[in-house]
Amino acid sequence: MTDFDTFGGVYPAMCTPFHDDGSIDFETLRADAQRLESAGVDGLVPMGSTGESATVSHDEHIEVIDAVIDAVDVPVIAGSGSNNTAEALSLSQRAADAGADALLLISPYYNKPEQRGFIEHYETIADEVDVPQIVYNVPSRTGQNIEADTVAQLAEHENIQGFKAAGGDLNQVSEIVEKTRDEEFDVLSGNDGETLPILSVGGTGCISVAANVEPERMSGMVQAALDEDYAEARARHHDLGPLFRGMFWETNPIPVKAALEIRGNGNGNVRSPLSEATPETYDRLESLLAEYDDPYAGEAR
Repeated sequence: MTDFDTFGGVYPAMCTPFHDDGSIDFETLRADAQRLESAGVDGLVPMGSTGESATVSHDEHIEVIDAVIDAVDVPVIAGSGSNNTAEALSLSQRAADAGADALLLISPYYNKPEQRGFIEHYETIADEVDVPQIVYNVPSRTGQNIEADTVAQLAEHENIQGFKAAGGDLNQVSEIVEKTRDEEFDVLSGNDGETLPILSVGGTGCISVAANVEPERMSGMVQAALDEDYAEARARHHDLGPLFRGMFWETNPIPVKAALEIRGNGNGNVRSPLSEATPETYDRLESLLAEYDDPYAGEAR
């Protein structure tokens, strides 16, 4: 476990690599974690949505987290959420016992709880698991939005220290930053294309899909914004815009896994019910990535 005081900077939402038979490729997983660490990211996030957490067993879930922790020295924020509070609590405790520095907890999906249900869910876990926790709001996957007042109430809990914003509503993000200014609480972007706007209203970083592919460039953009050099940050944001969009030509993580394969960092294997990227997507990604394959990775073009 690594000591850190704030969720600032760039945290790639890691993919989980699979062999052709569907088993987890731990060798590639560890190599990928070390590649990202060497690129200068601020931490890693295994077993989130991009990590296909919905299709791994609980034992596999913890094995992936454990492997990433063992492979790197940067902070590891472990995805440990579920739509079942008891299950999320169990996964969170196991991840903390494995040495995770913090937890990322997706809001309960499918159930569509009321706001009081969100509070009870998150506080139950925060009361029992003594590591920093990030509330993850992604209504497009869960069917329900965590409202700003709910986040502000959750932020009063000493173990709930962050919010991952993937709802597409900058007004709500700004309101959350405003209402949590007196707490030790950080707001992170969960959508790459919204990272710069979120940083501009007081966000502190991002949990990023694109950082798997261009970690240096993503780190450069975020650092420029944190340094309040918004001219540089805007240039880097627009430089990365085609990549941000390309990562969602098909359902995440299909395109990012294809991109990593093209770059020689794994393969495009996903677990059912996801399907591998189409040949057309591979062709488009090859053309897109060629635009970034120059000796000045991390520099705005």
